[in-house]
Amino acid sequence: MSRRRQSHEPGHYRKFLVVADGTPEGDRALYYAARRAARTHGGVVLLGVLELADASSQWLGVAELMRAEATDAAEARLDQLAARARAISGTGAREPECVLREGDLAAAILRVIEADEDIAILVLAAGTGGEGPGPLIASLAKGVWAGLHIPVTIVPGGLTDAEIDALA
Repeated sequence: MSRRRQSHEPGHYRKFLVVADGTPEGDRALYYAARRAARTHGGVVLLGVLELADASSQWLGVAELMRAEATDAAEARLDQLAARARAISGTGAREPECVLREGDLAAAILRVIEADEDIAILVLAAGTGGEGPGPLIASLAKGVWAGLHIPVTIVPGGLTDAEIDALA
């Protein structure tokens, strides 16, 4: 059962969830979310997900080393993206939140949304290449997100900063 969203209740504020995957389209989602959050006095939650399928098949010491290296890299990426969100949002904006989870990406997104009743919008961006809109957006069409109880904003991946500024 989904928790009721609290983003408009006293003491709460609307949060925009962005997947921190380091892709060009992910940057468009981050830019939109940071601009929209700044304009609506909301916040940005950056989600990094470690998908360590190979780690479980490794020896214990090797698996731990793989996990530690992946965690360090993901934390560094989250720090960089948080700095970018701060720069986009400007002074006076809320500090971006960084969340790191392990496992399947779609399941991690659903768990983070369920755990934070202030997350009100998932922001994704469509890929611009010939491969299609990207795996997350494609999975939306397949019904993987049936448990999602918040709106999804899909930002066209080819938008410039100026075009997003006009929309956010």
